[in-house]
Amino acid sequence: MNAILNWEDVPLFDREEGEAAFWADNRIDIRLMESACAPNSELSDSVTITLRMDPRMLARIKRMARSRYLNYQSMLKQWMSERMEQELHRSNNAGIRVHGQ
Repeated sequence: MNAILNWEDVPLFDREEGEAAFWADNRIDIRLMESACAPNSELSDSVTITLRMDPRMLARIKRMARSRYLNYQSMLKQWMSERMEQELHRSNNAGIRVHGQ
């Protein structure tokens, strides 16, 4: 059974049969599910930042988040977390020491 690690890996389905076949062979990784459903346990440790972005990009991000039943800030944090893990994994494989590890 394949573990879904990213919401983008879940296709849009035209028919229920296709969706049933997909979920027969795939499951959502528990970390992805927790990041979408569970309240952030680190919320009390979070800081507020200001990020300027193109309004059209933000509108697209909000639409994508709505289609995944997420608020856009949560989805952005999830994306940043996933990318950070990729970069850390890449640097570990290349033998690069990242500050804080």
